[in-house]
Amino acid sequence: MADRWAPKPVQGIPDGTVLYDGVCVICSAAFRFVATRDPEARFRFTAVQDRLGTRMAGLLGIDPVMPESNAVVIDGIAYMKSDAAIQVLSRLPRYGWARHLRHVPKALRDWVYDRIARNRYRLFGKTETCLVPGPELRRHVAREE
Repeated sequence: MADRWAPKPVQGIPDGTVLYDGVCVICSAAFRFVATRDPEARFRFTAVQDRLGTRMAGLLGIDPVMPESNAVVIDGIAYMKSDAAIQVLSRLPRYGWARHLRHVPKALRDWVYDRIARNRYRLFGKTETCLVPGPELRRHVAREE
């Protein structure tokens, strides 16, 4: 059986779009972490609870009600789970070293990712509404084309 979380081609989602769980405290913190280290605004974020995020989740087989993965589109390929984190982190200034994390077996990386993802609300909390970015983060918000 093919790995449903393996990178896959995707159309209709702008390059650099990052899908995240907008009510998850750690996911929103990751959005802020990346946005403050991405001076070129290469990455644009959409919460799975937003219209674009729900559409992106549907294209990638991610449940928008209880998402099991984040995702990023790079050069027309969607990466999910730990692959997505590595793709984003390794493209930030001074974080190129993160590309070496690809050498850690994917099964192990995704096992760790899954443990955190399954327990994210219990460990880090959940908000009632999605993060509303202030002016400093607004340029990092994905828009439908």
